[in-house]
Order: sequence, then structure tokens, then C-alpha cells
Amino acid sequence: MSGANGTVLAFMNEVAGGRRLLETLRERIDDGAESVAVAAPQNQPAAGQIVVDQDEIRDAARSRVEVTQSVLSEFGVDAVGAVMDPDPPLALDDAVRAFEPREILISCLAETRFGLLRRDLVEWARNRYDVPVTHIPVRIEADAVSWDVVHTLVVATQTVDSPDLLKRLKDRAAERPHRYTIISPRSGEVTREDVCERLARTLAELYKAEIDATGQPMSPEPVAAVQNAIEHYRINEILVSTLSGKQSKWLEDGLLEKIGEMTKDPVEHVESKPAASSASPPGAAGSRKAAVVS
Repeated sequence: MSGANGTVLAFMNEVAGGRRLLETLRERIDDGAESVAVAAPQNQPAAGQIVVDQDEIRDAARSRVEVTQSVLSEFGVDAVGAVMDPDPPLALDDAVRAFEPREILISCLAETRFGLLRRDLVEWARNRYDVPVTHIPVRIEADAVSWDVVHTLVVATQTVDSPDLLKRLKDRAAERPHRYTIISPRSGEVTREDVCERLARTLAELYKAEIDATGQPMSPEPVAAVQNAIEHYRINEILVSTLSGKQSKWLEDGLLEKIGEMTKDPVEHVESKPAASSASPPGAAGSRKAAVVS
């Protein structure tokens, strides 16, 4: 494989790419890369997601790709997207054959492993392909335990792009360095596509403010989503956002109390007004779709 076509492949295993992936892709474009491809295997997301239905797993992978495409578009980077085989190495093989990249960026959790021998995915890829393979870590343990960085789990769906919530997140980061993991559990009739658009808008705004954040749209029910996120990340605090002036089913079902039983970390509830443009895609995001490659 020559990688002569100048494509950089961003392969996202389990998680949606964050600010570091965005910065790296922009650097590659500045260095002469001609195009960007974003691909994800149809596997379980790492945080906020516990699903067994294959359609849901496929939708979760599609969401990771589409959110990343939308965020890249906000920064002037157009990217094609694809959802691949559930098996990470087979999915990566398919993506490499499809896009013939000049470089592979693997966005995954630290020491992501696969197979009976629990082989390291990044090292496996470096040994397999004759183009550079760069690991873009998502969970940074040094950040998670650092005294000067607060890792906040944000639980928001209908208000995930609320100006009130975004201002609060920016204000917190201005007072003290923060990293945000945003999960959007099921809420009302909000569609997967709508959550992708809203989440992409928020992530783009945080990245513009140089704030680290990752996100996962359309997790399952809120309690299971929060429990899974707590198990995967070292969280310092949890912020739950609901619509102001409206009755919240999350609160009616005792979400705050149930979260309090899961963790000793501070849990804060905020009410946020909906964004005026919630139905509109960020930039050209609304037209961006991830192709499913079987």
C-alpha cells in the first residue's frame, strides 16, 4: 500500500474523537494531506452505552462517525465517513483497503486490546501496515488524576446544546482546567440524528475555547448510561442538565438520587433553556452521513 492519495484515516474504536484528534487532523491538512476519512467499527462504545441490539450498536457507531464529521466541518475540514465490521482489526483492515491512507490515526482508550491473546490494537496496526500509525489517546490517566484538572461527566440530551449549559461549562473551565465527558441518554422523542447535531455543535464550541471534551450520543436509559460512564472514567463530579420550566422525567424517576447512590462524587443539577437553533444542523452537519460497510 502506498498511501499516495494523501488521505488520513481517523479510526475511532469505542469512542468519539476529541479535541486532540481534531487538532491532529488539522495539522495533517496543513502539512499537505488531501482528504480525511473517519471510520468506526460497530462495537460497544466505552462510556454511557450498554447495548446488545445490533441495530443500536450500528447506530452508536454511526453516531460517533457523524458527530466527528460534523465537528470537523465546523473547523473547515470535510471528511467522508464509514461504519465498519464489528471486529476492530477486521474493521481497520476494511477501512485501510477502502481509503488507502497515507497515515492512520487510531483514537481509542489507553491499551485497547482485542482477541483471545489480548493484543494491543495500536501495536498490531503498526506491525501490519506500511504507513505511519499514530495513537490519539482519549482517556488520559494523567489528566484524570491531576490535581489541577477536573473531569466532569455531563449528562444532557435535550439541553446538550443549550447556551446556558455551554456558558456554565466554559465558566467552570475558566476558573479551573476541566475535561468534559458528555453523554446523551434517551430523552423523550429526540432522534439520534438530532442528538448528533446538537452534541457536535457543543463539542465544536468547547474546542474553539480550547477545552477538552468527548461525547457519546444516544446512550440507553440515564441510570445505566451514567453507571457505565462511571465505571470507564475517573470522574471528579457529575453535572445533570434538564430543561428549565418543564417537568423532567429524569428527575421524576429519581435520577439524581440514583446517581448519588452510585458515587461519592458531587452531583449537581442545572436547568437550561433550549437552544433556539436546536433543529438546525451545525454548519453542513445535517447532510453528513456515515456509510455502513458490511
